[in-house]
Amino acid sequence: MLEKALDTIAEKILALDESSLSGLWGKYKDKMEAFNTSKEWEKAVIIFFIINSVRVKNHIFNEQIMNRQDKEQDTKKSLEDIPPYLKIVK
Repeated sequence: MLEKALDTIAEKILALDESSLSGLWGKYKDKMEAFNTSKEWEKAVIIFFIINSVRVKNHIFNEQIMNRQDKEQDTKKSLEDIPPYLKIVK
């Protein structure tokens, strides 16, 4: 049951737009830094880390995509450097 709840939360978070979340980053950072013992402070801390989690996830995702593209380009270049085994003879 706990895993299902976490999965549902993750799905909802993944549907959020990073740029909209980034606009809220400063607000929740300030709330988090202004410690008090309220539930509002606790929620602010959770929200702050959710925003950071989405940002980190997107950074890792983009980095991996770029690495794959670089590897594909390197592979294409190395294949172009190999002379073909069959040549046309006239």
